[in-house]
Amino acid sequence: MPTSPLTIPAEHRADVERLWNYHHMHHEIRPVDVGIGLGSHDLGVAKIATDLYHRGMYPHLVFTGANAPTTIGTFPRGEAVHYREYAIAHGVPADAILVDTEAKNTGQNIEHTRALLTENQVQARSVILMSRPYQQRRAYATCKKLWPGVEVICASHPLSLDDYVNSIGNTKKVMDMLVGDTQRIDKYAELGFAIPQHVPDDVHAAYNRLVDAGYTSRLA
Repeated sequence: MPTSPLTIPAEHRADVERLWNYHHMHHEIRPVDVGIGLGSHDLGVAKIATDLYHRGMYPHLVFTGANAPTTIGTFPRGEAVHYREYAIAHGVPADAILVDTEAKNTGQNIEHTRALLTENQVQARSVILMSRPYQQRRAYATCKKLWPGVEVICASHPLSLDDYVNSIGNTKKVMDMLVGDTQRIDKYAELGFAIPQHVPDDVHAAYNRLVDAGYTSRLA
């Protein structure tokens, strides 16, 4: 029987799960000063940001993100703009949301958010950083490099790996992006873009097998 386009190939399943689990920071969610939703192709960022606002986890919410080749078809007006529209449509007050429409990478997400908060006289000693599930570790490492004084909690829309693949609708895209984000953990630390993160040997091995299998379109 042929594999469904939304089914992770059986021969790669264990490796994909290993990367998926590695990138989750497993932080405990608690109230903070500001929620920050990082732009991407994943509307789940806006969903978790909206949910946590309604749960009273922060009084201020920032969405940050322009467009990328992988998002312009889904969010033609820009990632942060569509996230804001989703949040407002689901009950978040417009005056609780700040938007940065210029950031094109995670470093700019952080830098532009800091500038936007300063401009609006919002003090942020602690933040919940919301991203795609497999971006959590890289987002954390980037934020701690560029904003070392802030306390960072990472969060994502709570879906299982299979449910996430179904929500995106493209298994290879998810696998390619998992591989790309894994590469960036070491690469971006070496370039000075992020603080170093330990990468266990089994994660390195899983990454290398997926690269050898051709899941390489998102490598830097």
